[in-house]
Amino acid sequence: MIEIFFRTLPFFAIIGLGYWAGRTRFFSPEATAYLTKFVFFFALSAMIFRFSANLSFAEIFDPRLIIGYLAGTMAVYVLVTLIAALRGLDMQTAAVEAQCGAIGNVGFLGLPMMVILFGEASIGPMMLVLSVDLVVFSSLIVILINADRGSGLGLATFKLVSAGLVKNPMIVSICCGLIWSAFALPLPAPVNEFLTILGGAATPGALFAIGASLAGKSAERVQIAVWLSFAKLVCHPILVAIGVLWLLPLDAYSATVVISAAALPVAGNVYMLAQHYGVAPQRVSATILFSTMASIISVPLMISWVSTLVGLP
Repeated sequence: MIEIFFRTLPFFAIIGLGYWAGRTRFFSPEATAYLTKFVFFFALSAMIFRFSANLSFAEIFDPRLIIGYLAGTMAVYVLVTLIAALRGLDMQTAAVEAQCGAIGNVGFLGLPMMVILFGEASIGPMMLVLSVDLVVFSSLIVILINADRGSGLGLATFKLVSAGLVKNPMIVSICCGLIWSAFALPLPAPVNEFLTILGGAATPGALFAIGASLAGKSAERVQIAVWLSFAKLVCHPILVAIGVLWLLPLDAYSATVVISAAALPVAGNVYMLAQHYGVAPQRVSATILFSTMASIISVPLMISWVSTLVGLP
């Protein structure tokens, strides 16, 4: 566990540096927003495209992984929704809380971290995890909120969901990279070098942006934020472990990567959705802050636990 802690510590140190920059206003909220945009649309997209373009679809696509991860994530989604319902919350707020329990920071934190911890072979499983999060659960929250507001599953809701997927650079990068790979086209050396250099900015840029954005997060609704952080950091990986180790058993390596991905703190895009729809943004903000701080310890613990469980050295 100590070795894993020290290997993950540099990631959280960069997040801490970003937090300091944002907290002291050395990095303004506007600067953070532009850095996030650069990472999201350019650096991270370049990294994802290069990785997926150099992998075959057969290497990436694993129905057992998709179903096992989806089952575990849906289980925590339902669990958080039921507890929200018992507390008398409406569907919109319950959907936002469920999103906190199910969606981790796979793009900005998970992809760079897993590559360092487990090697480039982790990219395939991580892309499937990211795709399930974006396609299934990012669509589900839009559907539930619009249904509760009376829009139902009509054309307008379908357009919103479709537009969200088409405009997401992570989905576009994965699809374009796999299409490139399907045609067995080699990446020209200058293009590969360009993508390598640009994609190299994704890791430090994303981590710094996470920290700087946390500086603006509030710590309201503490009890709820603690519960949602527990659901994300503990319940989610345990339920995913059941899905990929017992329901549809995967090989030790893939299972470790997927469960580790499930142990990541709440993603920033959950706050963006909550703010966009005006549904409980303060509790999401606090949950992102608490879960990210707690993940400094919880992520190494969970990775150590699952590595021992599956016998991965």
